[in-house]
Amino acid sequence: MCPSVLIMCFAAFDSNYFFTFTIISLYLLPNLSIADCFSFLALQYQMARENNPFTSIIHLSESARLRITWFLGLTALCSLFYFLGSWQTAKSGLGPSELSVGLKCREALPRPSNAFDLDFQSRHPVASLNASTTASENFPPCNFELFEYTPCQDSRKARKLDKTMMKHRERHCPRAGELLRCLVPAPPDYKNPFRWPESRDHAWLDNIPHKELSVSKAVQNWIQVEGNRFRFPGGGTMFPRGADAYIDDINSLVSLTDGSIRTALDTGCGVASWGAYLLKRDVLTMSFAPRDSHVAQVQFALERGVPAMIGVLASQRIPYPARAFDVAHCSRCLIPWNKFDGLYLIEVDRVLRPGGYWILSGPPINWNIHHMGWQRAEEDLKREQDEIEDLAKRLCWRKVAEKGDLAIWQKPVNHIECNESRDVGKAPRICDSNSPDAAWYKEMESCITPLPEAKSPEEVAGGSLGKWPQRAFAIPPRISRGSIPGITAEKFQDDNKLWAARVSNYKKIIPQLTEGRYRNVMDMNANLGSFAAAMVHFPVWVMNVVPVDSAVDTLGVIYERGLIGTYQDWCEAFSTYPRTYDLIHADGVFSIYQDRCDITYILLEMDRILRPEGAVIIRDTAEVLVKVRSIIEGMRWRSQTVDHESGPFHPEKILVAVKSYWTGHPTPKQ
Repeated sequence: MCPSVLIMCFAAFDSNYFFTFTIISLYLLPNLSIADCFSFLALQYQMARENNPFTSIIHLSESARLRITWFLGLTALCSLFYFLGSWQTAKSGLGPSELSVGLKCREALPRPSNAFDLDFQSRHPVASLNASTTASENFPPCNFELFEYTPCQDSRKARKLDKTMMKHRERHCPRAGELLRCLVPAPPDYKNPFRWPESRDHAWLDNIPHKELSVSKAVQNWIQVEGNRFRFPGGGTMFPRGADAYIDDINSLVSLTDGSIRTALDTGCGVASWGAYLLKRDVLTMSFAPRDSHVAQVQFALERGVPAMIGVLASQRIPYPARAFDVAHCSRCLIPWNKFDGLYLIEVDRVLRPGGYWILSGPPINWNIHHMGWQRAEEDLKREQDEIEDLAKRLCWRKVAEKGDLAIWQKPVNHIECNESRDVGKAPRICDSNSPDAAWYKEMESCITPLPEAKSPEEVAGGSLGKWPQRAFAIPPRISRGSIPGITAEKFQDDNKLWAARVSNYKKIIPQLTEGRYRNVMDMNANLGSFAAAMVHFPVWVMNVVPVDSAVDTLGVIYERGLIGTYQDWCEAFSTYPRTYDLIHADGVFSIYQDRCDITYILLEMDRILRPEGAVIIRDTAEVLVKVRSIIEGMRWRSQTVDHESGPFHPEKILVAVKSYWTGHPTPKQ
């Protein structure tokens, strides 16, 4: 029964009992609407004025002064005990939120034993506090053959597409009628991945049942099978001595350890050993590779706890803003840099920050030593290197070094000298485009992306960046120069404080956040990246996603802070394998998309990329969370809605959910 109705009944029976019951109820039921309390007081006052025979606390013979004194006194007690109860709930940080607003009654729900003690350990999902009033759809498992389903990089569909410039490996997402309304299963005997940093070197064979790379890349020391697990020795095609030694060779030519280099791009990353070993040097690498014949490269990288996504240099821009990376790297990545009018190297130039470096090892570097192993003619390799050298000069890059198998070029800090020395009509020309950050389904351009204007040859175009780790909280140049509409330095600092407080609250909700239970984290609506910045001291990395529907493009700010991320339209699937993220954070995502596409498919996509027993934090209005919760009840998730950090009166609530552990099984052959 609704608490307000109970109180009314007691009041009608005997006001003495009512007084005692009110005090107890206000203390024990902090979720009682204060509107109910004051509505009752108003009723009592009206009954007294009308000489109600059931009222015994205030007699009609008493003076108006006593009636007013009684009313004010009981109002004070009502407020005192209500706020005392609310404070008691808020102190725990996990009190259930009131999702129905106003005086409308709701059905009484049993309070689970762990309502104030969420347990996010393995195989112990959170209990549900709030039941949906609408019947939820129960989503069945997909066919087991889809356990590695990547909707927008479906290899079966790719076989039928145009293979020119690798277009068949780009994003090609299902149409509305082709979307799956089922849950992608995990393989049998799936296990929670090793915790970081052990995961850098080991992964369970049951989680990624592919031994192909251990055979095809055996001599290159990419990956080895040891019993029921994989081991990653840190080798690579061009670094047989291991990634550590290879990185040391680079460091002898360009400093990777003084904090000036923080964000890196690894094109054609393999199993991402280069990015994995850069992490201990505080360099955060975005590794990408296509879904190709080398099965599950990106999946191996993410299973290791290393940032990666499915991607390819083909005909469209890669989904990162201009001036994003401090260094770009290619180690025998098989990208034809000298072909297609230099289109791919021009795209690398777009995403390199002023003064950034491009590192190339493998063909054609040191061709006179390796040409026989590469099974290519010397003259072909020499011509390829000459063409790359010429293109780099036309991009105004400066060659820093060539030593052994390594060659390194540096992008200029601005385009002043480049513009002055450029011949009229010389290709590639400087682009006229005013949208250098646009990178979602946008065709590459065979022209140089212009840098922001500089006043002197020494000035860094767009503003210089601080060294890591100070860079994470320094005012990004895009903000200090007013490039982001509506975002000031003060708002940036306030945003940092806000998310520091929110992450502190998350630690109470999910204590394992700081203990290594979660490694791969995604922020589906990253805004300024302050959530990720507040997490930098935890053993996690964060994929900051900026929806292409956002009113303001902030991904460039995120990279200027020394963080990484990508653009995404959440009406489509993300470019990753299933079960590759441990924790997904969604701030206001469903408010953005609820009128643009069916949010059911967004939740199914979250389920696809979330690992079994992974966690989800969704922040949104109570109304939206009711819709979300009615959907996830049919997805084998367990959820709880908790109050906003500001308390129960804030209209925004927080939904915390855990994906249940379950696996699929192959259909027996007839």
